[in-house]
Amino acid sequence: MDDNRLVDDEQSTTEDTLRRRRAARLASRRILSGERLATVRERLTELATLDGLDEPPDFYATDGPVRRLEERVAALLGTEDAAFFPTGTMAQQIALRYGAELTGRRAVALQPLSHLEVHERQAYSQLTGLRGLWPSAEPRITTHAELAALGEPFGTLTVELPLRDAGFLLPSWEELCATVEAARAAGARVHLDGARLWTTTEHFGRPLHEIAALADSTYVSFYKDLGGISGAALAGTADLTGYARAWRHRHGGTLFQQWPAALAALHGLDTVLPTLPEQVRHARTVAAALAALPGARVNPDPPHTNAFQLWLPHPAEALNAATLALAEQEGTWFVAHWQDAAPGLATAEVTVAAPALAWSAADVTEAGTRFLELAAAHR
Repeated sequence: MDDNRLVDDEQSTTEDTLRRRRAARLASRRILSGERLATVRERLTELATLDGLDEPPDFYATDGPVRRLEERVAALLGTEDAAFFPTGTMAQQIALRYGAELTGRRAVALQPLSHLEVHERQAYSQLTGLRGLWPSAEPRITTHAELAALGEPFGTLTVELPLRDAGFLLPSWEELCATVEAARAAGARVHLDGARLWTTTEHFGRPLHEIAALADSTYVSFYKDLGGISGAALAGTADLTGYARAWRHRHGGTLFQQWPAALAALHGLDTVLPTLPEQVRHARTVAAALAALPGARVNPDPPHTNAFQLWLPHPAEALNAATLALAEQEGTWFVAHWQDAAPGLATAEVTVAAPALAWSAADVTEAGTRFLELAAAHR
C-alpha cells in the first residue's frame, strides 16, 4: 500500500509492536481485510512458475515482459499504447504535464481528497509547477454542475475512480459522462486516476475499455488489487506514450530491468483480474455484516467497489490492539490500521480480497463480536 496514513501509523508504532503485527498477519489463517502477506521466498517461488521465463529480460523498458505488459494493458483499456512506470506518482505528473503543454493551461481541476493532493505530496505542483483547482470541497466525486460553475480555465480534469479517501466512491455512469462532457465543453482534457480502475466494472456495468474511452489518459496500478510487486501504466494515444517515455527517462524512471514487476503484473491480470467482480459483490455481504455490529457504520453503504470505510465508536489505539490480539490468539486478521476520526471514534479501510471470499456473514459477525470484546478490554 502507498497510503501515507499507513506510513504514519507504522512510524508511530513501536518496533516491537510493528514486528508482532507483521508476524501475526503472516501467520494468520483467516483474513477478512486485505491480501495474505507472503514471504519473499513465496513471491520468488510464484514468479518462477510464470510463463515467459525463457524469453530475454527487458532492457530499459523497450522489450521483454515489460513491453508484453504494456501491450496487454493497452488492449484491456482499448488505447493505442501504454507505457510502464515504476510508480503511479511519476506517471500522473507526466500525464498532467502533457495536458498543460497541449492546452496551454497550467491549472488542473481535481478533488481535494484525491490521491494527487493527499498521498503524493502535491508532486504535480511541486515538481511540475501546475496549479490545482477544487470545484468542490465535498467528500465525493466532482459533479458536472460544479465543474461548469468553476469559473476558471483549466487544462485537465482529473477524476479518481474510485475516490479512495471518501470511501472508495464512484459516481453513476450518467454523472461521470456528464462531468466528462463538462470538461470537454471547457476545452480541457480528461485524465483518469485509475489506480483501482480494475474494481469499477461491476458498479458501472461497463467493461474497462468503455470506461477508459471517456478519458484522454488513464493511469492504472499493478499492485493495488492485482497483487503485483510494484509498477503502473499510463495508457492513451501513441503521442501521449511517446511523450511519457521521454519524461519517464528524465524523471529517472527508465530502469535497466523491471521484469519481476512486469511478470507479477501479468500474473495479476491473468489470475486476479477475473475475480474482482466477485470480490465487489462479496464486499456488500461483508459490509452489511460489519454494519450490524454495535455502533458500526460503513461508507458507502452498500460499497461501490471491493473496499469501503468502517467506523466504530472506540479509540484507534484500542482497536489496533484488538486486531493484534485477535491475530495472535486466534489466527484471525480482522481489520487493521485504525485512525482516530474524533474522540472515541475511529475509522479504517476494509478491502475484500481473495481471502475474504471464504467468509460468510455469520463468520464476519462472530469475528466482529470477538474483536469488539478485545477492543473493550484494551480501553
